[in-house]
Amino acid sequence: MSARTLANTLTRTVDELARPESYKDLYHEHNDGVPLPSGEVLQEIIDLARGIIFPGYYGRSCIDKNTLKYHLGVDIERLYSLLVSQIQAGLWYRNLEEDEAILNSPCPELSSMETKVRQVAEKHAEDFIAKLPELRRILATDVIAAFNGDPAAKSYGEIISCYPVIKELTIYRIAHELWNMQVPLIPRMLTEMAHSETGIDIHPGAQIGEYFTIDHGTGVVIGETSIIGNNVKLYQGVTLGAKSFPLDDKGNPIKGIPRHPILEDDVIVYSNASILGRVTIGKGAIIGGNVWVTQDVKAGESITQKR
Repeated sequence: MSARTLANTLTRTVDELARPESYKDLYHEHNDGVPLPSGEVLQEIIDLARGIIFPGYYGRSCIDKNTLKYHLGVDIERLYSLLVSQIQAGLWYRNLEEDEAILNSPCPELSSMETKVRQVAEKHAEDFIAKLPELRRILATDVIAAFNGDPAAKSYGEIISCYPVIKELTIYRIAHELWNMQVPLIPRMLTEMAHSETGIDIHPGAQIGEYFTIDHGTGVVIGETSIIGNNVKLYQGVTLGAKSFPLDDKGNPIKGIPRHPILEDDVIVYSNASILGRVTIGKGAIIGGNVWVTQDVKAGESITQKR
């Protein structure tokens, strides 16, 4: 290929890719100096949070009880700073002129939109930092559930260091708090990063109680409006999904309606079961492997394949 031919091909390709109709709905125009949230920075946030919640297992391995308070202070200050920058970037992603959180910011007398966005980002980051002790408490129950549910586990340390469910749940529970604060984009980015790392796909909007565990984990899917009680155990390949998608007058899926299952306390769901739609699996019910459930299951009932 001659240099002229190559130059023509490159020029023609650039011209085609730059046509506005070719990138409609696929293009995000950054505000000056305000990029989208960064996957690299979000990974640092994950690493810092894991080290704060499980000190010694993640992050610095050289800390001891005499230096723990100092290192926690350094890491939490760094975590706050990163959260502010990323939440601020996430807030710029949506239409700020229609955003009530921005319009009703903590400092309504401030006229600068940039300043208002900064104030809201700082408030969200502060609120998240305040929730870290509760996040650690809940994740400790998940560690206990994973340990008690697996006879192969030898210690809590093995669960924290090795088991994908704890890696996944740490990120999910972080993302869920940000989701509840209505922080845009970042919760989904976090849980998709966890999905890539562990093979477990939990939407940040799902509500999951204490003492939750997933054995093995690969292929588990938990949809946005799922509600899971306490002391629930899932096995690999379980899907808590939607059965259908109601459409609006224009034929588009209606967003935000409850469409995923409710699992009450003490439920066990074995591998590759699919529970679909807004059905309720009653307290203490057992769902066997490879079954398809689209109706309510009574408390204490067992659902298995027919012979």
